[in-house]
Amino acid sequence: MKFKNNLFGKKIGSNKPLFGGVDEKFINKSFENQKENEEIVKEGFWKKTKKVAAKIPFTKDAIAMYYCAIDSKTPTTAKVIAFGALAYFIGPIDAIPDVIVGLGYTDDAAIILAAAKAINDNVTSEHQENAMKFLNSEQ
Repeated sequence: MKFKNNLFGKKIGSNKPLFGGVDEKFINKSFENQKENEEIVKEGFWKKTKKVAAKIPFTKDAIAMYYCAIDSKTPTTAKVIAFGALAYFIGPIDAIPDVIVGLGYTDDAAIILAAAKAINDNVTSEHQENAMKFLNSEQ
């Protein structure tokens, strides 16, 4: 079942939460943080991506997610997920520091891939094509 702009995780016409009891305060806070995350991502995404693109296997997913997040046709819930994941990716604080060889990007990969799965229906072929164009232009 799709989220369909039901901001509090409840099925339309039901008292049951979609995501097993997601707290409404958490959802509201996520929307409050979206603008901050959006600014962080817009300021630092390309710099970080160009720096690490050759080192990480999830670059295409992250770039497609970025294009999805900035697309005006993308639903707000998908934008919140995408900007949150991308802000974590480019942020200076990590659960596993990026400088640890072999492990440094595993937490980033987990966040990006989980978010990509969550917003999969919103990532269009155009977003994917733009990601490929970027990657091909960087080689």
